[in-house]
Amino acid sequence: MNRTERLYAVAEELRRAGRQGTSGPRLARLLEVSERTIKRDVSALQQAGLPIWAQPGPGGGYVLDAVATLPPVNFTPAQAVAVAVALAAMPPGSPFTADGVAARGKVFDALGPGDRERARELAARVWLDAGHARDGGTSVPGSAPADASGAAAAVDAPVLRAVEESLGRHLVLTIRYRSRADVVTRRQVEPILLAHARGRWHLIAWARDRDAVRWFRLEAIEKADVTRERYEPRPVAVVGEPPPGAAPAVAR
Repeated sequence: MNRTERLYAVAEELRRAGRQGTSGPRLARLLEVSERTIKRDVSALQQAGLPIWAQPGPGGGYVLDAVATLPPVNFTPAQAVAVAVALAAMPPGSPFTADGVAARGKVFDALGPGDRERARELAARVWLDAGHARDGGTSVPGSAPADASGAAAAVDAPVLRAVEESLGRHLVLTIRYRSRADVVTRRQVEPILLAHARGRWHLIAWARDRDAVRWFRLEAIEKADVTRERYEPRPVAVVGEPPPGAAPAVAR
């Protein structure tokens, strides 16, 4: 078995051993490696954030703190992106920031190669304003300040699901959009990315009626329908640079 497989096997053996734990010599015999190798493996798992307690000397061994761990879970690419976006939205200097970065990496590492690539591709198409600024500092085409309370209007759940599906599956989206001038238009768009700026979420898409990139406030999309027509996703570069303070949820 290679090192990655062995690290997983060590973690699983410790999980099965429960509160009683197990010894280094036993793990070494089970995995057919030296005790020194087991010590290195345990050290690597500890550095990766696994709460393993080591007790040296006769009768000592290793114990995995079950209270501080979760059982194995499965994520879809979209769920992995949701976790990545939530963790990336933590302001700089927040408590548990380092653990958040490690957790985000673990979520992506746990996906299969195909799902991991799809998740990273999707996450690269989500821009986050790290400061979640609600005033002044970021100029966004088609954006408007949040309301007096600093909160943007709610976005209908069906609209969100349609936008997510369209972006993730590269399917043309038909939207009914209300402009700031209270003009309602029906448009076909090819989503490029989602961006959070000035306290609002925006859909940035190629508008077929304008043959150009346009920013649409998500809360101003009154209806969204995913068509069956596929489109070739345009590179994020056609949008230009992210607004000041914004960055992809996960860099490719």
